[in-house]
Amino acid sequence: QVQLVESGGGSVQAGGSLKLSCVGSKKIFSRCGMGWFRQAPGKERELVSTISADGLATYAEPVTGRFTISQDIAKNAVYLQMNNLRTEDTAVYYCAAEEWVGYIGGCSWQYWGQGTQVTVSS
Repeated sequence: QVQLVESGGGSVQAGGSLKLSCVGSKKIFSRCGMGWFRQAPGKERELVSTISADGLATYAEPVTGRFTISQDIAKNAVYLQMNNLRTEDTAVYYCAAEEWVGYIGGCSWQYWGQGTQVTVSS
């Protein structure tokens, strides 16, 4: 079983920056991609950004232009550079890994980190 560990969260003023890191305990052989999700208190978990094994990135509209996802496949790592943070970005951020699941014939989010708190104050 792969374990993902996030780090880099903290408290920052609006307009500031943080970089989140996520490192897997071992290689996911059939990995489809990596991603970042976030969940604010009382809110549903939402997808923030994804990056495929080929390096193609996607971003949720609220973070487009402010956040950048990257990865180091050799290190089983994914990162999220967050710039120009807003109070609305306050949430627990989770990294996740998407793996090919043969019996469903597609990719599915299979591994999750423990979460790291990001708090943005005005």
